[in-house]
Amino acid sequence: MNEMAGTSPAMTRYNLSKKPKKKFKDPKPHGALPSREELLAFITERGGDVSKRDIIRAFRLDGAGKAELKTLLRDLKEEGDVRGRRRKMTAAGHVAATVMASVVARDSDGDLLAEPLDWDEEDFGAAPRIRLLFGRKPTGVPAPGIGDRVLLRTQKTDDDEDAPYTGRVIKLLEKAQKQLLGIYRKFAQGGGRLVPVDKKSLGREIAIPSGMENGAEDGDLVTADPLPQRAFGLATAKVRERLGSIKSEKAVSLIAIHAHGIPNNFPNGVIEAAEAARPATVEGREDWRALALITIDPADAKDHDDAVHATPDDNPENRGGFVLSVAIADVAHYVTPDSAMDREALLRGNSVYFPDRVVPMLPERISNDLCSLRPNEDRAALAVRMVINAQGRKLRHSFHRVLMRSQAKLSYQQVQAAIDGRPDDTTQPLLKEVLEPLWAAYRALAKARDAREPLALDIPERKLVLNPDGTLNRVTTPERLDAHRLIEEFMILANVAAAETAEAKRTPIVYRVHDGPSLEKAAALRDFLHSIGMTLPKTDQLSPALFNRVLARVKNTEYERLVNEVVLRSQAQAEYSANNYGHFGLTLRRYAHFTSPIRRYADLIVHRSLIRALNLGSDGLPNGVTPESLEETAARISAAERRAMAAERETVDRLIAHYMADRVGAHFRGVVAGVTRAGLFVKLDEIGADGFVPARTIGNEFFAYHEALQALVGDRSGEAYRLGDIVEVKLVEAVPVAGALRFELLSEGRYDLKTTRKTRSPGGPHGHRGSHAPGERQNAPKRGKYGRQGAHKAPNKGGKRGKHKGKKR
Repeated sequence: MNEMAGTSPAMTRYNLSKKPKKKFKDPKPHGALPSREELLAFITERGGDVSKRDIIRAFRLDGAGKAELKTLLRDLKEEGDVRGRRRKMTAAGHVAATVMASVVARDSDGDLLAEPLDWDEEDFGAAPRIRLLFGRKPTGVPAPGIGDRVLLRTQKTDDDEDAPYTGRVIKLLEKAQKQLLGIYRKFAQGGGRLVPVDKKSLGREIAIPSGMENGAEDGDLVTADPLPQRAFGLATAKVRERLGSIKSEKAVSLIAIHAHGIPNNFPNGVIEAAEAARPATVEGREDWRALALITIDPADAKDHDDAVHATPDDNPENRGGFVLSVAIADVAHYVTPDSAMDREALLRGNSVYFPDRVVPMLPERISNDLCSLRPNEDRAALAVRMVINAQGRKLRHSFHRVLMRSQAKLSYQQVQAAIDGRPDDTTQPLLKEVLEPLWAAYRALAKARDAREPLALDIPERKLVLNPDGTLNRVTTPERLDAHRLIEEFMILANVAAAETAEAKRTPIVYRVHDGPSLEKAAALRDFLHSIGMTLPKTDQLSPALFNRVLARVKNTEYERLVNEVVLRSQAQAEYSANNYGHFGLTLRRYAHFTSPIRRYADLIVHRSLIRALNLGSDGLPNGVTPESLEETAARISAAERRAMAAERETVDRLIAHYMADRVGAHFRGVVAGVTRAGLFVKLDEIGADGFVPARTIGNEFFAYHEALQALVGDRSGEAYRLGDIVEVKLVEAVPVAGALRFELLSEGRYDLKTTRKTRSPGGPHGHRGSHAPGERQNAPKRGKYGRQGAHKAPNKGGKRGKHKGKKR
């Protein structure tokens, strides 16, 4: 396929041998450690992406120098002079050699200017501008425009004050949305206004002049084109398209779909290709139809892409061991490289799961029919057979392309009830021969998991239950069952086997990788734990086991919820990459997503890699695909995953805000779930709703943000509100279309936090809140009513999507 074929220059490694503008000269004799200034100059001159090995080679360090270098680098990272990602380093406040950026403007000469997307404005101020350069020869990359997102190869320049970096476009990642999105509100006298649907634009009115409505009715979700702006007056726009009424069912998710540009309708060619597909036969496959594989899914699941089986190993040399089989729908058989379905699947990246609908990666004919492992129907699968010992350690594994027939479709609750002694008519015949061996194998895998000590956060999940009209009925917290854990452990082991096989066969693959916490985040966590009388070892070799010991100490204490939240926020985000650097959270050296190709494009790539590596068919990964070209694909599907997460989170926020809209003025009990300079994020106990308390509305004094304490502290009284504090709030505003809730604090703060400043005597009222006087904090920075967009990120919850939605593994 075009996106994956050949060697793309997109992710070619930065050439460290390339001469920087200021030529680096090694001032030290052989084996001598560079000074801090020399080391920073070396990293800066190379534009970032420098590894420890690069430094060792450049300075020709010996054994003693290598040990000293490790200490020096750790000090530089802790002090914020150097930032590390994976095994590469960039000088703090500098743009990396390869960076994702947004095109933001044109200068007076017409040159396009971009800004890096991953830039910490709080630490380093406004993002630096990157001037885009274009060569004379065509590159095949479409020309970007303002608002587009691009992948750039950058270089520092010293002769441009407006743009200290230049960049050449490697890849156009995303075209800008040229139109506005909002709810149309009609005026009786003609025309109307557009109500924005994102928090960032709340309070900004856009007029729709009479005659520019394009048939829109009051309450319609519309796109609109901005009209030429006059020097004074409201911005104006013309309605381009009616997308649906906000009063209709499933309208809430429709907002997120269009706001994030999620492809929602399959092209005719894709539908036709899916409808033309025919079921696979046993020809060219192993016949596994006699094996008692079963599917275990949520009770309301519509597609079933994995089946499991376990039996005791009859090998006398492996007493107490088991043979596990995991069969995954063979999507690669139906979705071949560079086909219409494949191109659309890559564009989507993954399925998106909203409370009121699913936007699938593949057409229903594939996802809910041919690749759904329905009971008593022949289905094509790519299966892995794994042998484990009594301690759950994998001894060997093998992959097979098979034709299977599921023996039963079971739910988690159904399976759990059967194991707990309450089988029903479906599970009773399967109990002895199928379910009990599965449970015995799971107990062995659990031993291996405990020995491995992956990160064990305990953050409850919430599930939204909707009414028939798509509005929120209630919020529940589903029980986490051993049946969930059983499937999770089987899937994790299958994912490990896939990564190991591709690597052993030297076949390109997309890994699921998770970096450890940055030294900056670890230092912030360490400071916070110190504030509650706990410690985190000061080491650059952090492990999940260290975090687990911290979590165990706060189990069943007042700090349990607080510490789990803070530890979660200290973690990096998992992503996809063609370069393996392990999975920190799972404590695994090799890991890939293999088990859900119906809903994740990454898994489809892994299937193709295995087919190519093991000569299992002609529909594997094309020979022209290399790790370099796969890195570009990995970046795209990682971005698609983040897009889906944001859309899902915003839809939940809108549903809850709609539910809360008629309860303005009510009082609620909640917990401080986030602290920023702008204010506090409070999560309500009742339904888990998240709302914002602007810092300017708290008390009659300036409340400063203390990152180490994760608290806002009054500058006169020392009164404080900290992450995890239990508070009472009043709902003062709800904006359903934006998913925004604004609260007022009613609780008094705490006075027991130690800060670095001198605590002054209390001043002003500190009992019942709501006495903020007009004009207070006139010199404070202006903030939005709902905080900065994205200032608080909801925890990533769930594992296998559609199974149990916890942390994304």
